[in-house]
Amino acid sequence: GLIITGVGAAILVYAGYYFDSAHDRTRFYARILPFMGAMLALVLAGNVITLFIAWELTSILSFLLISFDGESDRARSGALQALIITGGGGLALFVGLMLLGTAAGSMQISDILSNTTLREHPFYIAFTILILIGCFTKSAQFPFHFWLPGAMSAPTPASAYLHSATMVKAGIYLLARLYPVLSGTPLWQNGLLVVGLITMGMGALFALRQSDLKAALAYSTISQLGAFTALLALPEGEGIKAVLVGVIAHSLYKASLFLMVGAVDHHTGTRDLNLLGGLRHTLPGWAIVTVLAGLSMAGFPPLLGFVA
Repeated sequence: GLIITGVGAAILVYAGYYFDSAHDRTRFYARILPFMGAMLALVLAGNVITLFIAWELTSILSFLLISFDGESDRARSGALQALIITGGGGLALFVGLMLLGTAAGSMQISDILSNTTLREHPFYIAFTILILIGCFTKSAQFPFHFWLPGAMSAPTPASAYLHSATMVKAGIYLLARLYPVLSGTPLWQNGLLVVGLITMGMGALFALRQSDLKAALAYSTISQLGAFTALLALPEGEGIKAVLVGVIAHSLYKASLFLMVGAVDHHTGTRDLNLLGGLRHTLPGWAIVTVLAGLSMAGFPPLLGFVA
């Protein structure tokens, strides 16, 4: 909740300076504020049906944010791809949550989490696989990872908010939320570990090959989300603390880096690394932000990335 409102407040202030046109600024606020509300509803929901409604609302509103520049073919196709994958995964999640609620005898999350017999239930394999598919599509895990780089056609404040701080964390949030009742089985451990490690390695490899600053950050985000998924596979809650601290640290340094890319793009008119250099002379403040966020991402002490 604090990530959604805290990073969200920074994004709203930044967007006021980012958009040159008052019309574009108003359009952006009209889309990002309902998205923040839907995201907050998702993490504060006490009922799986409420959670699912908020989950799908974030998919629809992210479609509107990614397709913000409606005249761009790239923006439209990226938005459509994101909607189809996250929306399709959302339908799998809906069936999974209904089966989970039926098995637990309640749709209240508190009742589901207090039920200790769900692993032995005949529906266990079905609802676990369906919930994992929903979480993997939302958090851009392999083989559903390809929608996230395509979504980079969104305005930079939206990318910083949706694709680093909040929406892509929804899948990680739900996996962590249901960890007490679904974990500890070979299906959970092997599924999350294999998918998470493949995503982590592939995202890192693809990030190194990008010349577009935003694409490099998108793939590094995919890699980090893969690491969180793999950590949630560990038995006895071994990885939970690392995931919770990691989610906070990642939201802070990655959102900062995305906002830096927006400033560079705004200032120079390009995000191509091959054409950029020496920006510390013209953007000294942003150079400091970039160095601090980059060191946190690399895990240098005493920054929060090091703790994570």
